[in-house]
Amino acid sequence: MGLIHIAMFATLDLVGQAPGGPDEDPIGFPFGGWQAPLLDEVAGAQIEAAYEGTDALLLGRRTYDIFASYWPHQKDAFGTLFNSIPKYVASRGKPDLSWAGSTQLGPDLPDAVREIRDRHEHVKVVGSLNLVQTLLHEKLFDRLDLWLHPLVLGVGKKVFDDGAVPTNLTLIAPPAASPKGTVHLRYGLVEGTPATGDMTAERTS
Repeated sequence: MGLIHIAMFATLDLVGQAPGGPDEDPIGFPFGGWQAPLLDEVAGAQIEAAYEGTDALLLGRRTYDIFASYWPHQKDAFGTLFNSIPKYVASRGKPDLSWAGSTQLGPDLPDAVREIRDRHEHVKVVGSLNLVQTLLHEKLFDRLDLWLHPLVLGVGKKVFDDGAVPTNLTLIAPPAASPKGTVHLRYGLVEGTPATGDMTAERTS
């Protein structure tokens, strides 16, 4: 069984909407492209390393449409990777699947994701906030790479919404900061639900 690996960019208030550019998700969101001024060589190297071994992409409809209009024309390392591996699209509509290697998932998303995990070694989920929230709710992921950026936006769709479920995660590598203040956090899913305790009792014992 392979890994479902989510890669997310977020602000300190955990907004994950439209980090890449102003046209990525322009309706009602004034900060499209908030990530761009904070990219540096360290963060770029972290992102590149996170894709090592990726043999499939799992994308929501909006992210897929953005990728399909851009990456087929790129010849860099990411373009070569994305154009050569299977792409799976979670959508209730009828996306244009002309990007080579693209397949639309069936209506039972959890079962479809489990089948993909059985078929591949390292499935990467990029952007796709609606899809990510479903995967988090269903605990259908194995790793979460989260890049926290030194911004507070106050508006926008968040990585964890009201449908999030209690989940345990474990840090699988030390946090790594870039010169512009972005912190890379790498987590793995752990079984069970969060435990609680009484710190007052511990201080008086």
